[in-house]
Amino acid sequence: MALINTKIKPFAAKAYKQGKFVDVTDADVAGKWAVFFFYPADFTFVCPTELGDLADYYPELQKLGVEVFSVSTDTHFTHKAWHDSSDTIGKIDYAMIGDPTQEISRNFEVLREGEGLADRGTFVVDPDGVIQAMEITAEGIGRDASELVRKIKAAIYIRNHPGEVCPAKWKEGEQTLAPSFDLVGKI
Repeated sequence: MALINTKIKPFAAKAYKQGKFVDVTDADVAGKWAVFFFYPADFTFVCPTELGDLADYYPELQKLGVEVFSVSTDTHFTHKAWHDSSDTIGKIDYAMIGDPTQEISRNFEVLREGEGLADRGTFVVDPDGVIQAMEITAEGIGRDASELVRKIKAAIYIRNHPGEVCPAKWKEGEQTLAPSFDLVGKI
């Protein structure tokens, strides 16, 4: 699990997005912020609550220049069927990538070998294709999109302000830190 500060691996997949099947590759991520949001399977229990929560924050993420890709080992056809049959999933506008070959899940080290399912994994990728943040949780623990947005804002801030870092619970507009010798032991 040493993926922080590593470049994402090349991939090509089919996705369901806004009523269409689309091709998605690592080239679609180049030059922009992206979130890869892995989950175990369609038509399950915790997954729709997470995906719906993320859909609620998608317009805010778009304003920040962030693209979202949900990923499971289901097919893009299954994603469409779920989108068409669930009010919660029906509100999703971001790409729902099908990973039936398990290549993308394996690349991000979230594949449960022998089960064919992905763990709950969230990865924030910068415009250079480098993973800046990640979170992996057990199957029964749902994620919070508001916390993801906070982390993305912090990642964008520190990229745009070299020499500064964001302390715990930092929110946009709050004080940051400038690490220096004089700051050691003063916090």
